[in-house]
Amino acid sequence: MSTPSSAIESTLVENRVFEPSAATVKAARIAGMDAYNALCAEAEQDFEGFWAKRARETLTWHKPFTKVLDESNKPFFKWFEDGELNASYNCLDRHMGTPVENKTAIIFEADGGEVTKVTYRELLNKVSQFANALKARGVKKGDRVVIYMPMTIEGVVAMQACARIGATHSVVFGGFSAKALQERIQDAGAVAVITANYQLRGGKELPLKAIVDEGIAMGGCECIKDVIVFQRTPTACNMVAGRDSLMHEVMAGQSTDCPAEMVSAEHPLFVLYTSGSTGKPKGVQHSTGGYLLWANMTMNWTFDLKDSDIFWCTADIGWITGHSYVAYGPLAAGATQIVFEGVPTYPDAGRFWQMIERHKCTIFYTAPTAIRSLIKAAKATRRCTRPVRTSAACASSARWASPSTPKPGCGTTSTSVASAARSWTPSGRPKPAVT
Repeated sequence: MSTPSSAIESTLVENRVFEPSAATVKAARIAGMDAYNALCAEAEQDFEGFWAKRARETLTWHKPFTKVLDESNKPFFKWFEDGELNASYNCLDRHMGTPVENKTAIIFEADGGEVTKVTYRELLNKVSQFANALKARGVKKGDRVVIYMPMTIEGVVAMQACARIGATHSVVFGGFSAKALQERIQDAGAVAVITANYQLRGGKELPLKAIVDEGIAMGGCECIKDVIVFQRTPTACNMVAGRDSLMHEVMAGQSTDCPAEMVSAEHPLFVLYTSGSTGKPKGVQHSTGGYLLWANMTMNWTFDLKDSDIFWCTADIGWITGHSYVAYGPLAAGATQIVFEGVPTYPDAGRFWQMIERHKCTIFYTAPTAIRSLIKAAKATRRCTRPVRTSAACASSARWASPSTPKPGCGTTSTSVASAARSWTPSGRPKPAVT
């Protein structure tokens, strides 16, 4: 009989390395470790020049910047602060007159399976109409707007419209409570809430507008002047006279021409709050220039995006991953992306894989937790799904060592990409990301 041991043995250690093919390396945006090391050496040699070059090549500036990085008030770094640009312009307008104009921007699959596609031109028109609707209701540059929306095209439109007029948005995850919503409205000093009557998840209607009403009724939300409601389902919801309006009604008759409001690169693009599980929610402010540059660069560097790719990030827009890799990064990069309203287990646990096949998804970005839960569900239902290579995590949690990913020694998961977007480089210098 063996002697009992108190040591904990890990069964999750994975040491395998999966090398990419020579063809994959050759076609990658960062073609192998030599190219990656050369990129690192360039940054080490001239740090500010490195990021200035990427900012000028990657983004469209209304007023070119002359200052790259201000480190005088560490850790409150400022990137490209005297430059002016607009995030929505860089995601939409800059593609007009190019082949991307008529390219599909979003493939939206509803909870029930209905599919809607919008091109970059159509998305620009929707965003401009809603931006004009916000302006008509008095929302202006510098105002804060809370967005409490389901995963729909309209959720992306709401975020882009705020950015277009220089209003700072704060998206609250649609699963959060009325109290959580009230706290964020109060702290942000929001002038408006954009929401939906209901959201559809797993074949069920879940209320959103009723939760907004409950949150505002808790008090301290007198700053709210408007509540704009996207009618996601035919089911009626309570509408407060003089405050509430329907999204399609305020957009009706609005022009599809809305010039983007140019803002400083340090202008707050959005504020996103922590969950509040360890105390009062803390708002993290993200500035326009540095954030947009990093979101765009990681689409190319981390995901090795190609023009023909169909990109799918399964994160909700209520999280930072959904901001970077649904609302901003893919659009700034001119990608076609999938937006999914529902849950991966409805009507069964094969939903993700069916969608990947149906929409010909080539880059699938999700959380390891989702993969593990689907493995369990597949075993329980004895369903068979073919293996899918993802840019998020492989089912066995093995470590991907693709030289096209400029993060040696780690894979690209929800956790590692979030950490990759931190404001520090390996040498201890700040990145133009979270500033």
